[in-house]
Amino acid sequence: MASHLDLEEQEQLDQLKAFWKRWGNLITWLLTAVLAAYAAYQGWNWYQRDQAAKAAAMYEEFDRAAAAQDLDKAAAAVGDLKSRYPGTGYAAQAGLQVAKLQLDKGKADDAKQSLTWVAEQGSEPAYRDVARLRLAGLQLDAKAYDEAVKTLDAIKSAEFAALVADRRGDALLLQGKGDAARAEYQKALAGLDKKQDYRSIVEAKLATLGVPTVVDTTGAAQ
Repeated sequence: MASHLDLEEQEQLDQLKAFWKRWGNLITWLLTAVLAAYAAYQGWNWYQRDQAAKAAAMYEEFDRAAAAQDLDKAAAAVGDLKSRYPGTGYAAQAGLQVAKLQLDKGKADDAKQSLTWVAEQGSEPAYRDVARLRLAGLQLDAKAYDEAVKTLDAIKSAEFAALVADRRGDALLLQGKGDAARAEYQKALAGLDKKQDYRSIVEAKLATLGVPTVVDTTGAAQ
């Protein structure tokens, strides 16, 4: 009986050896790949958290400078964020805010550069599109109409469609194309929620072009 069990065990052992000889290397490589991928994933998560924490600390430094209206310190902090942590949301947010501060200080060209960086390098589509909208406004102020239209064309997010139409209307109106501007403003008005305050601005633009404000039966503006 013992001899029979020994033979059976030996047969199973031989089968296991044969299986391992055929598939052992593949199994080892697969396990190694899985473990390496898991380690890389964990390492990347740690790296992302570490980068975000360091960027947050630097953003606080920028925020203090911006609150104090210290443009030199704010711009320096943004420069550090963009060079060291360009892929974080903090760099994009700081870029948008420093552009406003630069514009408030009369440095429109610097503001354009800040917005251009966010439009091209911002970490999220929303940041990039906000930067493009603001940049297009500065380009219109500088009478760079073709550049402004090109900037607006780069905005693809549906949630910004109404604002893009409004700004495109501005570009057309400034070029003396009233009919085309009216069509864009109407498109913008149709895309804005009725509770949004910005509707009144678009309505005012339409009024200057001879389009009356529509009033519903309750007397509320549409």
